Amino acid sequence: MAREKRTYAQEVCVRAAGLAMQKAAMLRPGCRVGVAVSGGVDSFVLLKTLRIRQGIVPFRFEIMALHCNPGFDARAHAALLPWLASEGIPGHVEVTEHGPEAHSERNRKRSACFRCAWLRRKRLFDLCRQYHLTHLALGHTADDLVTTFFLNLCRNGRVDGLSMRETFFGGGLELVRPLLLVEKKHVSAAARQWGLPVWGNACPSAGHTARSEMEATLRTLSGAIPDARRSILRGLTRWQLARHAVATADAASRTDDAGASG
Repeated sequence: MAREKRTYAQEVCVRAAGLAMQKAAMLRPGCRVGVAVSGGVDSFVLLKTLRIRQGIVPFRFEIMALHCNPGFDARAHAALLPWLASEGIPGHVEVTEHGPEAHSERNRKRSACFRCAWLRRKRLFDLCRQYHLTHLALGHTADDLVTTFFLNLCRNGRVDGLSMRETFFGGGLELVRPLLLVEKKHVSAAARQWGLPVWGNACPSAGHTARSEMEATLRTLSGAIPDARRSILRGLTRWQLARHAVATADAASRTDDAGASG
């Protein structure tokens, strides 16, 4: 069967995801990956990209879409199930009250975004246990890596960002971000070209968060300093690759030491 011809943006997504998966040793034969699908371009492109990579990698792995509707519009995800059926991807879809609860008087201690994200992450972890998934894939991009880095630095005094791979529950679940080396502009273009049924964000806080404020600040910085955005992206993605190279080497060394002592 002939390979589907891909555009430049689509190829960037597929190839960069493959690089991240390889460098961070994200997947292994037989793993079961839950893909958190919010309905935005990032998570949809991640799902499509992983579907394509199933036919590229030299081993078998499974994917399953996980969608937790936050509850602002219970019908927002209507196009998701038909699309999953057309792609042959199993999925779990449910409507929650995470959004309204996070914006209610019951949530006094944390921001609405923090509370909603926390509830969603907790539910996704529960679903991974329910379906015996070994991995949870999130659609963060290189732009999210930059924004998170500066949020941590400016608001928390920490030099930290998003990782391509993290372990939870004593290694029982791995959280992976295959698109972390891909710029948002390529993700957005690929989503349009694939005709993905992306839907809008009905959250009343959309566009009025600390993250959106930092994104605006970074746009101002990029406008003031030539090539600032490109240099920041390049530096932080190299940093991520170096971190995972060291982690992979350490893990290999521990395995070798364990074998020698045995």
